[in-house]
Amino acid sequence: MLDLKIRNAQVYDGMGTPAQRCDVGVRDGLIVALGDPLLSASARQTIDAEGLALMPGIVDNHTHYDAQVTWDPYCTPSPALGVTTAVIGNCGFTIAPCRPADRDRVMRNLTQVEGMSLDVLRAGIDWSFETIPEYLDLLDRRSSAINLAAFVGHSSVRTWVMGEAATERAASPDEIAAMRHLVDEGIAAGAIGFATSTSPAHNGEAGRPMPSRLACDQELHTLTMALREAGRGVFMLTKGGHTRVEFLEQLAADSGRPVIVAALLHNSTNPNAVFADLDAIEAARQRGRSMWGAVSCCPLTNDFTLQSPYPVEGLQSWSEALPLKGEALIAKLAEPSFREAVRLEIARPATFRLFNGEWDKVQVIEVSRSSNAWMEQRTIADLATQFARDPLDVMLDLAIEENLATVFSAVLLNSDEAAVTQILQHPASLISLSDAGAHLTFFNDAGFGLHLLGHWSRELGAIAMPDAIRRLTSDSASALGLRDRGRIEIGLPADLLLFDPARVGRGPKHRVHDLPGGGARLDTPALGVHGVWVNGSRVVGPQGIEPAAPRAGRLLRGGRDF
Repeated sequence: MLDLKIRNAQVYDGMGTPAQRCDVGVRDGLIVALGDPLLSASARQTIDAEGLALMPGIVDNHTHYDAQVTWDPYCTPSPALGVTTAVIGNCGFTIAPCRPADRDRVMRNLTQVEGMSLDVLRAGIDWSFETIPEYLDLLDRRSSAINLAAFVGHSSVRTWVMGEAATERAASPDEIAAMRHLVDEGIAAGAIGFATSTSPAHNGEAGRPMPSRLACDQELHTLTMALREAGRGVFMLTKGGHTRVEFLEQLAADSGRPVIVAALLHNSTNPNAVFADLDAIEAARQRGRSMWGAVSCCPLTNDFTLQSPYPVEGLQSWSEALPLKGEALIAKLAEPSFREAVRLEIARPATFRLFNGEWDKVQVIEVSRSSNAWMEQRTIADLATQFARDPLDVMLDLAIEENLATVFSAVLLNSDEAAVTQILQHPASLISLSDAGAHLTFFNDAGFGLHLLGHWSRELGAIAMPDAIRRLTSDSASALGLRDRGRIEIGLPADLLLFDPARVGRGPKHRVHDLPGGGARLDTPALGVHGVWVNGSRVVGPQGIEPAAPRAGRLLRGGRDF
């Protein structure tokens, strides 16, 4: 007897082939029957999927659930948005390894670089581990609603070895050797690979660079060679403008392992930069390197206040404001010399920068004074024209007047749909960058997969539905070396997403307060999702995550699942 039979679905196998109307049978967590109506096969549960489509569950290769999963085994909201496998530890921003003495430092860094509430992290994280193997064992023991795979994180490894100096200087040869030992240990314990960041937008507490940004090329090379010795694993790097694709290709060649380069987004003020990187990666692929450019199908939109101004934190001119709080920060933002330096930097061309002075894409979302309510939903460019003033001054003066409580929203990158279409169609692109689990008060792109299916495939026709599904499933699984995920095939785990192709998409963002201590996050509801199964168990129904949904996910470990 089958545990589950799904009848009459339009089945997409995840490999890019057209949908086939057929039935799917599941037993003991595996797909055991696939084809013409399974009339003779009885099942404990039968679902008539007439008019619906069935695909492999989405493989989200860029999340930051490292902290959240220790208090929220459902990895909210990803399962409800069709995700059945998530990779954590991206950019090297992990919470393991971590000594008790470093916990506060690690949490404070996450509040800055990943937009997480310090109160939420303190209330929520289960610190019953120190080493990477202990952390992976915790995930395995606790289990989660979706499958997880974890990178070894460079910044955490650096902090373990160097302490406070990790954010201040280059490492010595002995320190690099100690880091290499930790990476070896993590890969041996089943980590999916090694992740790092050289992005200037990645700053920790008080604006200090995240530890990985202080690494020299030799440090990166030495740590990446751990993958060569292990014979498995992926190197993932979020790239700063100074990090050349040619160097990353050399790492791919020397290690013999795949390299994922993030975050390649379109910048309207420097429109060719992302295509230059993607073309360089494709040229490396033609030379036999396993390389991908991680791209997004979503416009990068951030809600922010000037107490935590993520869009401008990468500006050199803003760096002196980053350590400041309260009255000291307000005084700095009021300084004419500070403002002029910011204006001048924004006006200069840059290879990559989050904010580029596009004031027509910065909007006032929420004011704290009723007398300013008329400004809500208006752009800074519009207000600047009305006041006949410089837009930077308009934004800063409004924020200061409201004691930095004003909420702004900025569309930063990926806003040109014609350009994004080219990015999504590029042969070197890996659709990615949900950042689920991070930037909780800034944005929520956890529904990137549903957005690709609904907006880019159904509405725009930029990607045919079979190809869109392949990009979200088997392509991502293949890049990561997940040999049994991302496909509907007899003998493989039943990670499945049942959806209505006429409605699928993500809904409008709204704020909910369900984090530890009542902390807030942005949410985007799923549209058109009828069911999500992880390893054969139903986790999500038409109304979202099922009551008492099973923790059906597995920790996918290298050497066992790769």
